[in-house]
Amino acid sequence: MSPACSVDDLPVTDTDVLIVGAGPTGLMAALVLNRRGVPAVVIDRKSGPTRESRALAVQARTMEVYDQLGLADTVLAKANAALRIQVGGSPRGIGPNLSRLQHGYTRFPGIQIFEQSRNEELLVGALTADGGYIRWRHRLLDLQDRTSAPDGRVEALLEGPDGALLRVRARWCIGADGASSAVRRELNLPFEGRTDDATFWVADVRDVRGVPDEAVNIRPGKRTFVAVFPLGPGGHIRLLGLAATDTITQDEALATVEAEFGLELGAVEWFSTYRVHHRVSAKFRVGSIFLAGDAAHVHSPVGGQGMNTGLQDAHNLAMLLADVAQHRVDARALDRYERERRPVALTLVNVTDRAFTIIGRRGPSAALIRNGIGVLAFGAFPVLTRTPLGARLAGYIGQYRIRYRYTRGGTPLPEWARDPVVGLRMPPTADNQAAFGAMTWQLHTYGAGTTARPEVPEWIDGPRDFGADPRGRLRTDRLYLVRPDHFVAASIPLRDNTVDPAQLSAALTAHRIAYG
Repeated sequence: MSPACSVDDLPVTDTDVLIVGAGPTGLMAALVLNRRGVPAVVIDRKSGPTRESRALAVQARTMEVYDQLGLADTVLAKANAALRIQVGGSPRGIGPNLSRLQHGYTRFPGIQIFEQSRNEELLVGALTADGGYIRWRHRLLDLQDRTSAPDGRVEALLEGPDGALLRVRARWCIGADGASSAVRRELNLPFEGRTDDATFWVADVRDVRGVPDEAVNIRPGKRTFVAVFPLGPGGHIRLLGLAATDTITQDEALATVEAEFGLELGAVEWFSTYRVHHRVSAKFRVGSIFLAGDAAHVHSPVGGQGMNTGLQDAHNLAMLLADVAQHRVDARALDRYERERRPVALTLVNVTDRAFTIIGRRGPSAALIRNGIGVLAFGAFPVLTRTPLGARLAGYIGQYRIRYRYTRGGTPLPEWARDPVVGLRMPPTADNQAAFGAMTWQLHTYGAGTTARPEVPEWIDGPRDFGADPRGRLRTDRLYLVRPDHFVAASIPLRDNTVDPAQLSAALTAHRIAYG
């Protein structure tokens, strides 16, 4: 910049939300905001969507989000389904049948193997079809939050593909720019956790013989273990393995798999090595700047949770920002993002960290432990799948069992929060899932019949009755307040089909619903 030119002389773009990062998390946030009518600017250093497959699994809860956006059918048509988890190479296929365990709890049981690159392609296509725009090859140089001042904004200095500088002023900023997040660095936030000592490798391979179809296959061995993910028909798979040494070549890794597990491998499309990080940002929000996805948390890829957690961070946050931008909830409700999503990340990181304490170790003793767990699994899985615990665990894998806490721990629950479904996403029954396409707060009843509309803001839809829940999860004597992200915000008692006004008022106040 010449001495005669100052930052104030640069061209300025004003928007509601600046999104730094156009991976799955940033793209999901941009698409939801666009559908809600909230202007956003999306930037990314890359020249376009990710080409490598990277993350693979799309879990049931993410499919529900895609369904709300009208994208689920596209994923189902292009994905490869993994309906069960198999431990070992036995054709008997020990391990939980996820599809069976999740049936009735979600409309999308099982795991859809749909690579990160294809998720990005899907989201970019939907965003641009809606008139959205991504500024590729734009780098964040500086970020300042001046929103505490009168008429203040978040101000960003960007460098474009030709080296030209420009400014963006936004009401909020979302840092969705990955584990090496420039936004997190600008906020000077610690990325707390550790890096695992072991080296892992990943390979996409074709024409593999000896692997099951429609299953995620976990194989413990004497020197290593591998996880096999089905990418497509004809033995097209992703291999994820533990390296026997700190450095390993493609030939060494695949030779070990062939020798130890008897797999016949074909052409290799992609190979890489990496260390596993287990880290969570100290905060997910500082003022008007938020972190989401890998910028906020990173962990083991085993279990297929990472990309899904980032997509759901974005869905939660974008719906919340849209509600505040449209004066539907008070700005104080922004505190809820970190309160809800950071515990999800902490739990996930702790679980995967413990798992890697067992499976991510080398040597004979570690192999004995891994194989012992495999033997225990052989006996435990058939029993587990016949118990309620099996369905509950399947719900956590599918991420539709995530629960948000709306009240402080240690205090008595108000009546509107005592129903077990409060804090969970609304379970599917009848055609209630189709209603979420409206992306607004809603009032539902289930078998209550005609209920008079209570005194609520006009933009809250309902009440709508969907008939009695055949599984008994939803009560006939309750009016349910449901958020735009599908989560049950409150269960209000009905007396003679009339809403309890005191409990409704308390729930609306707790959720910072704005009147007027």
